[in-house]
Amino acid sequence: MYVADSRASTPSAEGAVRQDLAGRRRHAVAPTVLALGTVSLVTDISSEMVTAVLPLYLVAGLGLSPLGFGLLDGIYNGFSALVRLAGGHLADRGGGRHKWVAGLGYGISALCKPLLLIAHTLTPIGLILAADRTGKGLRTAPRDALISLSSTPETRGRAFGVHRAMDTAGALFGPLVAFLILRATVDGYDAVFTVSFCVAVAGVLVLVLFVPGGASAPAAPDSPRPTLRAALALLRRRDLRRITICALLLGLATVSDSFVYLLLQRRLGVPDRWFALLPLGTAAAFLLLAVPLGRLADRVGRWRIFLAGHGALLLAYGLLLTSWHGTALPYAVLALHGTFYAATDGVLMAAASDGVPEALRSSGLAVVQTGQALARFACSLLFGAAWTVWGDRTALAASTAALAVCAVFSFTLRPTREHVS
Repeated sequence: MYVADSRASTPSAEGAVRQDLAGRRRHAVAPTVLALGTVSLVTDISSEMVTAVLPLYLVAGLGLSPLGFGLLDGIYNGFSALVRLAGGHLADRGGGRHKWVAGLGYGISALCKPLLLIAHTLTPIGLILAADRTGKGLRTAPRDALISLSSTPETRGRAFGVHRAMDTAGALFGPLVAFLILRATVDGYDAVFTVSFCVAVAGVLVLVLFVPGGASAPAAPDSPRPTLRAALALLRRRDLRRITICALLLGLATVSDSFVYLLLQRRLGVPDRWFALLPLGTAAAFLLLAVPLGRLADRVGRWRIFLAGHGALLLAYGLLLTSWHGTALPYAVLALHGTFYAATDGVLMAAASDGVPEALRSSGLAVVQTGQALARFACSLLFGAAWTVWGDRTALAASTAALAVCAVFSFTLRPTREHVS
């Protein structure tokens, strides 16, 4: 394996990683990153098949109110926050567990897909989505730690960009597959959930067979012990604390993808049968820009790119609030939406990695992810409630104003030291 166990902080462990990377200068990223990218590509085809049809299935098919959907959407996107720290801690405990903790998370999510076939009310659907997000929470930090540990500080932005591009390729194919299934079958939703399960199982198999496992290197005597207390103590580091606070505040004002697509559908009167194609626009822009923006972040500073991404999101919200109904509106909104993800998703993890020691890499990244996930969970609940009480336009205007304020504050609270190659 090209990555030593996360507890290894000795010069020999770092040297092994650097030597591995130095011997592969012709390659953009380490083989571990490419293998993990393949796993994410396959898994995202599965998950995005469900995500693409879920809003319409719940609101139009089951008749949920915006508030009810906001509750489920918050669970779907934020419940993983409750287990991210646990996933990061388990991976950092040693024994080369990053791969296997991630594999457990992928497996749990795969098993949840067929359960959607038998759930038709709010409570069981909520429980299934909570279990699915538990799997995501377990796997995200160990996976990102493997990417970080497989890369040098000079190339982390590019490595995360390559992984996110491969991940987003799956997000691009997922809605397309769901769309084709809905058009070709009578019981379209059941068929989507069944195929999604089969694809998710394939992703788990790719992880088990092709992502290196490897043995751990011995920890240095002064290496910090990987405990939850030690992970939370990382917030005493000023730059990591600032990154975490900014991620939390910006997450509180970031409207979930599903609401963005529902807003677009209502503005433009998109027929239900075309709804599953809306995420393709976001995914296409994300796919095209993830690597270039990751490389740019390595050169000019990751925090600048991160905040610029939120600027793109503000423009998208602004377009949705205008009275413009031109044919270019959905393309512009979705392109800006994808640009936001390309400039923030992997870039945030690359920026956070600079302030986390190797022995606590998975736990440290989980701390940042937990704050952001909890904030987005709260945003889904608040936005759904605001939509129900005030209407979609007023709710979006309030979110836009909040995002602008948080972006300005985050600019003043930016990390004092950044790695720039």
